[in-house]
Amino acid sequence: MQRRRFVQIAATGSLASCAHRSSPWRFLTEAEGRTLAALCEQIIPSDQTPGAAWAGAVNYIDRQLMGPFRKYREAYRNGLAMLNQLSAEPFAALAPAQQTALLANLQGEPKRFFSLVIAHTMQGYYGDPRHGGNRDAVSWRMLGVPVIPVRGRAR
Repeated sequence: MQRRRFVQIAATGSLASCAHRSSPWRFLTEAEGRTLAALCEQIIPSDQTPGAAWAGAVNYIDRQLMGPFRKYREAYRNGLAMLNQLSAEPFAALAPAQQTALLANLQGEPKRFFSLVIAHTMQGYYGDPRHGGNRDAVSWRMLGVPVIPVRGRAR
């Protein structure tokens, strides 16, 4: 193949890939991302410090579902869909008080899924920022824990 033809093909492919809007998520759909963000915000809500959604707990969970949490993919797909089915409208569209009431009355499988999300949200909020959560080390600053410098990065 001639170099000129190769460059034409490469340019066409890169332009085509830039034409469509990509999702901010690696595993989750946009609707699942909104539902999970609302759920994480119920677990660690914003007060004097930002909550789980701002700190990137959803980003952490999404990234981990592509790796170490791979075995939980089906649980997240089914659990988020179940949560939306239990409410009259999408869970993320409910008022925070309605979300809290719905979560307080969970039984059986939805309750087990909620427990899983609690554990993963805590990991994302309090864990090392390099794994996709704890943006700007917000939880460490809240707790008064010194921020650990990342090797190779000037801070």
